[in-house]
Amino acid sequence: MLIVNLSLTLDGVIQAPGRPDEDTRGGFAFGGWATPYFDPLMGPQGSGPAPGLLFGRRTYQDFYAVWPNRKGNPFTTILDNAQKYVASRTLREPLPWKNSTLLAGDAADAVAALKQGTGSDFVILGSGDLIQSLRRRNLVDEYLLLIHPLVLGAGRRLFAEGGAYAELRLVSSKTTDNGVVIATYRPAQPAATSPET
Repeated sequence: MLIVNLSLTLDGVIQAPGRPDEDTRGGFAFGGWATPYFDPLMGPQGSGPAPGLLFGRRTYQDFYAVWPNRKGNPFTTILDNAQKYVASRTLREPLPWKNSTLLAGDAADAVAALKQGTGSDFVILGSGDLIQSLRRRNLVDEYLLLIHPLVLGAGRRLFAEGGAYAELRLVSSKTTDNGVVIATYRPAQPAATSPET
């Protein structure tokens, strides 16, 4: 199963949730918007085997620049020990972060082969452009969305205008004390075609 795990605002912005300097493309000035809303419910749940992590190049490099240096943080251990797969046309092996594997060639082809070959679960963190490539090929099985009670009015969005039509069904939801809705959706039908108008 391929799971998109993202923080986003009510207007769909996914850009730079963690830090002011995380992603300033387009003059984005609201970096770090998700940090004040953190709640333990938003962290890893369950004790089963850790899923593999899937990254686009930009998100992988950003995570590598930050997380290995955050000693004593439980997320650091999880990220360090997880098997990481990176879709990139420009990076070369060996990748710097331990347990990292480069997915060469077309990202959607590589992820489709990975899903078929391993039978494991994978989680995509960040990586908005990669998510759109995988959506077009109907490779996303689930969206775990942390919907924050904010409207930013600017920034890169999960579902940009002009994207493929999709119907999703709500599988589960819960709400943190500070108003973040944690909603799990699965595609109700293939997302590659638009409805008749």
